[in-house]
Amino acid sequence: MKIARIETFLVPPRWLFCRVETDEGLIGWGEPVVEGRAEVVRAAVDVLADYLIGEDPLRIEHHWQVLTKGGFYRGGPVLSSAVAGLDQALWDIAGQAYGAPVHALLGGPVRDRARVYAWVGGDEPSEIAEGVAAHVEAGMTAVKMNASGRLSPVPTLAEVNGIVARVAAARAALGDDRDVAIDLHGRASLPAARMILPAVAPLRPLLVEEPLVPEQTHLLADLVRCAPIPVATGERLYDRAGFLPALQAGVSVVQPDLSHAGGISEVRRIAALAETYGALFAPHCPLGPIALAASLQVAFATPNFLIQEQSMGIHYHRGSADLLDYVTDPAPLRIVDGHIARFDAPGLGITVDEKAVRRADASGHTWRNPVWRHDDGSFAEW
Repeated sequence: MKIARIETFLVPPRWLFCRVETDEGLIGWGEPVVEGRAEVVRAAVDVLADYLIGEDPLRIEHHWQVLTKGGFYRGGPVLSSAVAGLDQALWDIAGQAYGAPVHALLGGPVRDRARVYAWVGGDEPSEIAEGVAAHVEAGMTAVKMNASGRLSPVPTLAEVNGIVARVAAARAALGDDRDVAIDLHGRASLPAARMILPAVAPLRPLLVEEPLVPEQTHLLADLVRCAPIPVATGERLYDRAGFLPALQAGVSVVQPDLSHAGGISEVRRIAALAETYGALFAPHCPLGPIALAASLQVAFATPNFLIQEQSMGIHYHRGSADLLDYVTDPAPLRIVDGHIARFDAPGLGITVDEKAVRRADASGHTWRNPVWRHDDGSFAEW
């Protein structure tokens, strides 16, 4: 069996899909994308396809080694995301070829279902409370929320109190038996994070995500030492080497993204590395159905898995397509009581609606993230 064709599709609201076809008719799907840079990753996939065409798709590890190390210049989000999507597609093909789900090829399942969380938005505590209540009504056991919008380098008392009020509203709606995770989105400086984490600690968040930008991973150890809640990071780290200093700093939760950090092959290794440090694994995934299916395949087979992000109904999708619009059967990804049950169809376990994907690609997208500024006109982290 040989790889015969590789195609990519710019799919609204902000995704990139890839399709890998073999000469025996097997088709694997992947999701290689950097949000806001999808066209650049598409070009990278085209370059990497030159190597893969004509190769045996079942030599996944060999191809991963060549794709990540075969060029003199290595790494970075664009290359690792291109490799990630292709890697997902090759695992999808392998599962179909062997008649098994990917989690079986990774050593077999260690759980029957994976806990997931929903995103909740709103600038005011009342909006947060309403959004959380809707998720509780739908059976969710955990939500994640942005701690704030634009943050001052050293937040005012009003800013810190505003964050606490929003988290408190979520906690009140959730009760004591459900969880809230807080995302700082890299918006906080080190002094800001030192102020915010102790302030929200009495509300017992499940975790605080990306309190610092990845360029400041060397500062995480100081923050972890003074943090009374679990610190999580990793959506903008792309390989084991990038996660090692974060783990050495003592983070509690790693959050690699299956569409950014080298795909199933590398994320599986990142999770194993985290396990040696006593850290938990919570894959980042505000993306489409292929990335979610790939994330779940790893989650089903990973002992230190904590919880899975998923993007159904997330604010990025409003007024556009949602992830279930691109699968022929939404049943495998259905959320029941805050969990997605293990699914055992071969490969990634979902069937992509190819006609819908091709229609969507005809219009494509040019999604870009916002650029924020402080009141004085200087750049602010989004």
